[in-house]
Amino acid sequence: MAQFVFMYRHDEVEKPSPAQMEQRMQRWLAWFKRMTDEGRITDRGVPLERSGKVVSAAPKRNVTDGPYAEKDLVIGFTLVEADDLAHAITLSETHPLLLDGGKIEVRPVYRMLQQA
Repeated sequence: MAQFVFMYRHDEVEKPSPAQMEQRMQRWLAWFKRMTDEGRITDRGVPLERSGKVVSAAPKRNVTDGPYAEKDLVIGFTLVEADDLAHAITLSETHPLLLDGGKIEVRPVYRMLQQA
């Protein structure tokens, strides 16, 4: 098995109603439970705030406002175990975020060798 990060992206313009938020939460919790029961979740991750700063180093250190919701904001992540990238993509296709117009970026996690 390999580990993959699911990065949740959403550029939602309209804020959902409390009832819609509750429905979304229930779908997310059901998805997490199913994936956990199957032994797929290694870290549920956390939701991310919609504000922050962007830091770059080249050609000189620069700190700017951002990220911006209109630029496909990353709203959270989860670490998932899967057989390979194709399997991880199949697992991501069952995520409820896709029902709400969001996107999921699926990327393999590179494991650094630990020194003894």
